Amino acid sequence: MKNIPLYEVTHINNLRDVIKTRVREFPQNPVFLHKLVKGGPYVPVTTEQYDHDIDSLGTALFSKVKKGARVSILAETRYEWYVSYLATTNGVGCVVPIDKELHPEEIENCLERAEAEVLIFSKTKLAVINEVYGKIPTLKYYVCMDDVEDERFLSYSKLIKEGEELMASGNRDYLDTPIDPEEMTILLFTSGTTAKSKAVMLCQRNICKNLESMFSMLYIDRNDVFFSVLPLHHTYECTCGFLGQVYRGTTIAICEGLKYITSNIKEARPTCILMVPVMLEMFYKAIMKKVNADPKTAKKLKTGIKLSRFLMKLGIDKRRSLFKDIHEVFGGRMRLIILGGAPVNPEMLQFFQDIGFICVQGYGLTECAPILALNRDVDFKNQAAGLPLPGCDVKILNPDDDGIGEFIAKGDNVFMGYYKDPEATAAALDSDGYYHTGDLGYIDKDGFCIITGRKKNVIIAKNGKNVFPEEIEYLLSLSPYVAESVISGVNDEVKNDIIIVATIFPDMEQVTAKLGENATDEQIEALLKTVADEVNEKLTNYKKIKKVVLRKTEFEKNTSKKIKRF
Repeated sequence: MKNIPLYEVTHINNLRDVIKTRVREFPQNPVFLHKLVKGGPYVPVTTEQYDHDIDSLGTALFSKVKKGARVSILAETRYEWYVSYLATTNGVGCVVPIDKELHPEEIENCLERAEAEVLIFSKTKLAVINEVYGKIPTLKYYVCMDDVEDERFLSYSKLIKEGEELMASGNRDYLDTPIDPEEMTILLFTSGTTAKSKAVMLCQRNICKNLESMFSMLYIDRNDVFFSVLPLHHTYECTCGFLGQVYRGTTIAICEGLKYITSNIKEARPTCILMVPVMLEMFYKAIMKKVNADPKTAKKLKTGIKLSRFLMKLGIDKRRSLFKDIHEVFGGRMRLIILGGAPVNPEMLQFFQDIGFICVQGYGLTECAPILALNRDVDFKNQAAGLPLPGCDVKILNPDDDGIGEFIAKGDNVFMGYYKDPEATAAALDSDGYYHTGDLGYIDKDGFCIITGRKKNVIIAKNGKNVFPEEIEYLLSLSPYVAESVISGVNDEVKNDIIIVATIFPDMEQVTAKLGENATDEQIEALLKTVADEVNEKLTNYKKIKKVVLRKTEFEKNTSKKIKRF
C-alpha cells in the first residue's frame, strides 16, 4: 500500500459553514455559470450573490413555517434548485429532493411519506403539480421558481424580495438559528431497482465528513470549473458535484440538458466532471468510431499512445499536445473525470488516462452520503472501486474461500436509518453500527475494494458455488454487438441443475455493420452465441452461459438508468 499523504482540507461542522467559509475566502469568485435563456451565453453568479439569495429565501420561508419543516424540491438542475437546497438546510429544516422523472402518483407518495410542508418547483413540472395539488394534507405552500399567474402558488422571486426586506428591517431569526449537525436535515428517496424506494435519513455530519474525506483524496480547488450534467436529486451529484464544489471554491457550470452536453462543454471549458460509465462510453465510442474510420488516424493514435507512455516514464508529459483533438471534444481544459454508479471497463479508463485525463472511479451508496471508497488521483487501480474513505471502517463480512463477502461499513458518513421504517433500518444497520451494503466483493492486499456483484442478485449453482451476474454481464458488455444484457439462473429439470441464461439486447448499429441490413433473428442469435462462447472461455464451468435469448427492446430501467431486475 502506498503511504501518500492526504490533501489538507478545511474542517466544517455544518452546511452553513460551507457557504460562509467560501464567502469569506472568495466573495467575488463565480460559484455558478448558468444560462438565463436556452442557447444564450453563460452568466456568472458570485459567491456573495449566492449567499445573499440563500439567506433571503431562508428568511422568507422561516417566517412562514416552524423550524424543522420539510421542504421538497421538484425541478431540473437550475440556479434556484441550489438556492432552495441550502436555504432549507441552513436553518429552515429538512430538504427533500424529488426525482423529476417520477410519475405523478410516485411524486405524490414521496411528498406524503416525507410529510412535506413546502414544495418548491419549476414550471416545467406544472402538469404534475396540477395532478397532486391539494392531495397532500401536510403541504401548505407551493412555491414556483418561475413567475406564473396562479393564486395557488407563492412566487420564488417575491419570496427573495420578502426575505431581503425582513433582513433589512433587522430580522435575524433565520440567520441566527442554531444548526444541529446530528439532526435529520436531508431526506432522500432511493431509486431501488427491485423494491419500493426507501427514505434515507442523513444529517449534516454525514455530509460534512463525506466532503472532508473525499477531497482529502482527490484534489480540486477554486481554479477548477466543474461541469454539472447528472440529476441533482441524486446524492452522487448533490454531494460531490454541488456541495463539494461549493466547499472547494470551484465554479459550477450548469449543463442545459443531455442533448446540449457537446455544445455546453465547449462553451464552459470545464476542468472536471462527474459521470456515470454509460456517458463516458458514449464519448469513447464516438471517438473510436471516428478514429477507426481512417486507418491512418487509427495508426497515429496507437503510435501516439506508445510514444506518450515512453515519454511519461522519462517524466515528460506531452499528452495534451499529442491528443489535442480529443481534448477539444471535452472543451480543451478537462483534467479530471470521476465515474460512479456502475462498473467501469478498466480498458476504457486506461485509454483516457493514456491520452491525458485523470480518470478514476469511486463507490458510493445513498446510505453513505454517498462515497464509501474512492480511487485517488495519485493512487488508483482501474479494476477497483477505490480505497475506503479516511475515517470509514470498511470490512468484508463472512468471506468465502476466495475472500468474497459482503461489504459492511461504519463511520461518520453512514446514515441515521430509514424514515419511519424500523424493520428496514434494523436489517441494514447492525448492533455495532455497521451498514450492510448488500454489495459483494473483497479487499485486496493494497487495501482497494473490489466489487463482484449484489448479494440479492447472486445465483447459487447446484454445486453450492456463487455466480455473480454482474461479472458475466460486464464481460458481455465488452463486445461491440452487446448493448445491454441480463444474466439469470434457470432451473433445468432434465439435468437437475441451474443453467446460466444470457438475455441480450444487441447494438443493432454494430450488428448491421457486421451482418448487413437484412439480417434475420437467427443470424443475430448466432452472432450473439459466438459472443457468449468467447466470454465462456474466460469463465469456469459452472459460470458458463448455456443459453442466449435475443431481446428486441431495451430493458426497463429506473430513473437512475439502472436495469430493473424483476
